[in-house]
Amino acid sequence: MNAKNVIANIANELEENYKQQGLFELDIEMKMPNREDIIYIINEVRRVMFPGYFGTENTAYVNLSNFAGNTIAGVYERLFKQIKIALKYQGKIDGQEVKDADDKSESIALEFVKELPALQKLIMKDVEAELQGDPAASSKEEIIFSYPGLYAIYVYRIAHVLYELNVPIIPRIMTEHAHSKTGIDINPGANIGEYFFIDHGTGIVIGETTVIGNHVKIYQGVTLGALSTMKGQALSGVKRHPTIEDNVVIYANTTILGGDTVVGHDSVVAGNTFVTKSVPANTKVSTFAPELQMQSREKK
Repeated sequence: MNAKNVIANIANELEENYKQQGLFELDIEMKMPNREDIIYIINEVRRVMFPGYFGTENTAYVNLSNFAGNTIAGVYERLFKQIKIALKYQGKIDGQEVKDADDKSESIALEFVKELPALQKLIMKDVEAELQGDPAASSKEEIIFSYPGLYAIYVYRIAHVLYELNVPIIPRIMTEHAHSKTGIDINPGANIGEYFFIDHGTGIVIGETTVIGNHVKIYQGVTLGALSTMKGQALSGVKRHPTIEDNVVIYANTTILGGDTVVGHDSVVAGNTFVTKSVPANTKVSTFAPELQMQSREKK
């Protein structure tokens, strides 16, 4: 059997898989949002949040109002198109026709850009939290340019606005893009307060129904997750992830699980701790340290 025939047979098998699995809709009206356009929106909004940091223009020589206005106009146009695609796609999946898709998409895109000034102030509070919380940080500029934790928080914050506006698909594409770049997984549905600080960040997981208060600091490897059950989609929309109150510090590789679990304000959770029940306010949580054993490797 020659290669041409083998490839033709494989193509036929894949076509059957497409039809049977239901993962690939062949309807001409079924179109997914464009991932590259969504990443472009992330990058353009970041240019507006931090003028002069990301991009080729020297903002010392441009009118900042014009710069912001032109950039936001471009974001609005692309976002409008992607929201329209996402709404129609989700409607098709749900078996419900989306009426007035243009009007709904325009309204949502406008609501998003209206939030940008408030978002900028919120993100700058996160920058301040990083600066105050990390003695190794030499400046806000260093944090904005280089800290993966801040990037993950930034993407989460813009994705959360779209999530709250009931935009399907796009918020998750945004946060999973940040996840792939930073190793930090923040679901866009989480509710996170002001002055949020992620130190190092690699391996952090924050689930969809997590609630985090103000001035919270978490380290690498922390999971704020759900207890595993067999209910699956039946738990969609149910509070499954913990609540972390104000001024809590959670050290590395700690796991906190469950929708009824509350870590009270001003508490500290030590590293390598597994928590599935609530913690009172002003509490230090830790586990017994494992016994360290040492044996000589010298030959007798």
